[in-house]
Amino acid sequence: MNAPLPAQRKFQPKDPAFAARVRASFARQQAMVLIGARLTVVEPGYTEIALAYRPELTQQKAYVHGGILGMIADSACGYAAYSLMPATSSLVTVEYKINILAPARGDLVVRGEVIRPGRTLTIARGDVYAVDGTHVASMLQTLMMLPDTPDTPEAA
Repeated sequence: MNAPLPAQRKFQPKDPAFAARVRASFARQQAMVLIGARLTVVEPGYTEIALAYRPELTQQKAYVHGGILGMIADSACGYAAYSLMPATSSLVTVEYKINILAPARGDLVVRGEVIRPGRTLTIARGDVYAVDGTHVASMLQTLMMLPDTPDTPEAA
């Protein structure tokens, strides 16, 4: 889905190389590799992740499992927030709530966007859509910036 970005999304990244940093971090996420998720759009405060339907990702009724919906929405929100943070920082998810609105059938795209960036906490939302336009799920998430903490395994 290639919907236009909403006009109100006018965030300025603190790192001019934010897109490359976000893409490099996403590439290190083995969970996203495992499920076949792809980061397709990176803008300041906004990302999109695409996921092709595969039977291995489904529950008993052949819908994409709710846990998979949570994974891709969590990552889309997290990378939307990460795009606005300093290059020397990383982040962690503090809390999220997801509402599943319709069965997840077919290929999916999730749009993650920052609602409000903060010095420490950022609020983001993620909306999961099927490629036919069905609104499958919505997530509201709180993320915490970890200043001066690299986004690498060695920093953990």
